Amino acid sequence: MYLHPLMAGLPPAERAALARSSRPRSYKRNEPILLTGESTDQIYCVASGLLRVVTPARDHGADVTTEFIRRDDFFFDLSLHEDRYSATQTLIAALPSSVYLLPIATMRGLCTRHPEVALGLLRLAMKRTDMLRVQLKRVSGLSSEDLVRRVLHQLTHLAPAGAGGYDKRITQAVIASYSGLSREVVNKTMRDFESRGLVRREEDGVHVSADNSAPLLEFADSTVFDQG
Repeated sequence: MYLHPLMAGLPPAERAALARSSRPRSYKRNEPILLTGESTDQIYCVASGLLRVVTPARDHGADVTTEFIRRDDFFFDLSLHEDRYSATQTLIAALPSSVYLLPIATMRGLCTRHPEVALGLLRLAMKRTDMLRVQLKRVSGLSSEDLVRRVLHQLTHLAPAGAGGYDKRITQAVIASYSGLSREVVNKTMRDFESRGLVRREEDGVHVSADNSAPLLEFADSTVFDQG
């Protein structure tokens, strides 16, 4: 059974109780997990795959992917004071995913009894906030080419496929949704990258050349992918 690193140090009885209260679920690619406005009493822990957080469009525009939730990350309302909350965003499986649903009340009890679990959740929440901050800064300040370049490299970490590649099931529409660009702009930019040998499509995924990595210092210095 999957065991999140935060729970590895718990006493066996606590781990067993957590296993009894959690519900494993499998989701197909593009399958909704939680809809905007839906009430839930669960925390969503990704055991495998990749989820994306989507803000519904206004005035019939395109939906916006604000962040990705990968293996060993949680999705939950940032306040755990209430047993239920109404989702303000939609959660969708970007790739086939295995997700464990943990009752908020159970997790709050663990946090009370084991402060290290509370601190771990706080670190994960801070990582999510940092990722959003970095992404907003990129969207508002980069050219289309640099923005697509950075998103592609981010995907090689979020959905790795071979050395320097990402899962080819991540579509250009998803990349456009996350980068704040139109599907047409993303398509044109990626075709340009391919013509310059900076991106190549292979059997195991889409590979991004190391020559297509600059400037990436801000991304590399971010704590978004810190597993500590």
